[in-house]
Amino acid sequence: MLSLPWLLVVALVPPAEDSLATRLQPLIDAHKGKVAVAVKHLDSGVGFAFHEDDVMPTASLIKLAVMIEAYRQAHAGELDLNKMVTLRKEDKVPGSGVLTNHFSDGASFALRDAVRLMIVFSDNTATNLVLDQIGLPATAATMEKMGHPETKIHSKVFKRETSVFPERSKQYGLGSTTAKDMIALCEAIHRKKVVSPEASEAMLGALFACDDNEKFPRFLPPGTKVAFKTGSVNAARTAAGVIETPSGPVALCVLTNDNEDQRWVADNAGNKLCAEVAREVFAYFNKKPKIADKP
Repeated sequence: MLSLPWLLVVALVPPAEDSLATRLQPLIDAHKGKVAVAVKHLDSGVGFAFHEDDVMPTASLIKLAVMIEAYRQAHAGELDLNKMVTLRKEDKVPGSGVLTNHFSDGASFALRDAVRLMIVFSDNTATNLVLDQIGLPATAATMEKMGHPETKIHSKVFKRETSVFPERSKQYGLGSTTAKDMIALCEAIHRKKVVSPEASEAMLGALFACDDNEKFPRFLPPGTKVAFKTGSVNAARTAAGVIETPSGPVALCVLTNDNEDQRWVADNAGNKLCAEVAREVFAYFNKKPKIADKP
C-alpha cells in the first residue's frame, strides 16, 4: 500500500472555517449559566446571534435606556437637564457609584450630571434621582414606541416596592431586555439617530467614559475606544455597546444569568465571558492579512 508523504497528507486536510460562530460558540458553551449574545459590524452588517430574542435581566445595563428617556424628554421640552437636584439622606442607596459615600446630604448639581454619573460610574443613587424626574413608567413606554417592548426598568434601584412591573421585578430584578434590543439601541445612538444628533453625541460621550474595565475593554488592544454600559448582580453580568475597530464600529451585547460563578472579583466568569467575546469579535473583524508563501 502506497503511503502519501506526511506534508501532502497535511495539505489535504481542509483548514478550519474561521467565523464568528467558531470563535464565539465555544466560549458560550463553556459558560456555566444562561447566555444571550448579539453582534453586528455596523459597516458591513455581518453579525452573530445566540438567543438574541430571549428576555434576560439587565442589572445596571438598563440605565442606558433610562438615559435615552431623559434626553428624549429634554428634547421634547418636558424636562430641563440643567435643573438643579438636591441630594437628600433618604435618596442614598447602596451599590455602585460615588454619591452615597462621597457627597454630603444637601449637595446640589444639575440633572444632566446625575445622568452622566448614572452611566459613567453606574451610580445607583443618581439613577433614582433621574427616575424621580422622568417618572418610572416613562422609559418602558418610550422603548415600546421605539420597537423594544421587552426593554424595561421595573423600579428604582434597591427600592423594589416602587416597581411598576412587579411580576417582571420578581423574575428579572431591576430591568429586562434582549440582546437584539440592546445592539439596536447602541447602533442607533452611534449613528446619532436617537432623539437628535446632539443628544446622541452627549449620550456617546457618557458611554465612552464608562469606567467598567472588567468586561468589554479588558482584553482589547490598549487605546481601543468603547462606548458601552454594563451591569452586575450576583447571578448576572451584562454589557452592551459599540467597539471602535480599524475595520469599523461593531455593536455587541452579552447578557448572562443564573451564573454558577457569583464571586465579586475581576475574574468572575460572567465578566470574563464579556471580555473574551469582545476580544474575539475585535480579532475576527481585524484579521492581519496572511503573508504569501515564498515560491
